[in-house]
Amino acid sequence: MNAAIIVAAGQGIRMGARVRKQYLALEGSSVLSHTLGVFDCSPDIHHIYLVVPEGDMAFCRQVVLPPVALKKPLTLVTGGVARQDSVWNGIMAVGELDGVVAIHDGVRPFVTQDQLAACIRGALLHGACILGIPATDTLKIVTADGVISGTLDRGNIWLAQTPQVFQYDLIRKAHAHARKEGFTGTDDAMLLENLLGTRINILPGSRNNIKITTPEDLLLARALLKLLSVNQTT
Repeated sequence: MNAAIIVAAGQGIRMGARVRKQYLALEGSSVLSHTLGVFDCSPDIHHIYLVVPEGDMAFCRQVVLPPVALKKPLTLVTGGVARQDSVWNGIMAVGELDGVVAIHDGVRPFVTQDQLAACIRGALLHGACILGIPATDTLKIVTADGVISGTLDRGNIWLAQTPQVFQYDLIRKAHAHARKEGFTGTDDAMLLENLLGTRINILPGSRNNIKITTPEDLLLARALLKLLSVNQTT
């Protein structure tokens, strides 16, 4: 059995809105509802664990979940102080699992079924597999006072996305080790890289697989959703 942990416990500070970013409207449903729909329709995912802020459980049951009309079992999980804590809470909610777990940002609603399936296949084969895109802009190293101190060779630089899919026992071990050592990573793959030395495969994602964190991102998401809807009907 395979599971998905959808992390939607952020406060949405950068969005500057009264409503958390994961609950903002995107063509009639919340951003989070759109994300959940992708995983609910995946034949490779058997159980969804949705991690949300502690006080948002009732709101999610009443507002976020009904538009999805879920076919898969879903468990609501209370989030932690930081994202890594929230993922750990999701892992603890899963308990025991003989399969892989896909960890995904709740504010990335444009991941596709094909991308998710490819990551799951990669994790089953190699132990860990994530999505990403090659860097195309020039990358500068900048000091705290705003001075360029160097330029990175972007030839081997990729920008990590989610989902990040892992054999369950492997990611549980990595998170447990990180908690023991007091180590904080910027994504889940980093825990395996730095703590366990695990080889992680990366597959091409898409520039459409945006993470909605700012008002500009939300405008782009609304335009993208309309464009994708038009393409599906033509």
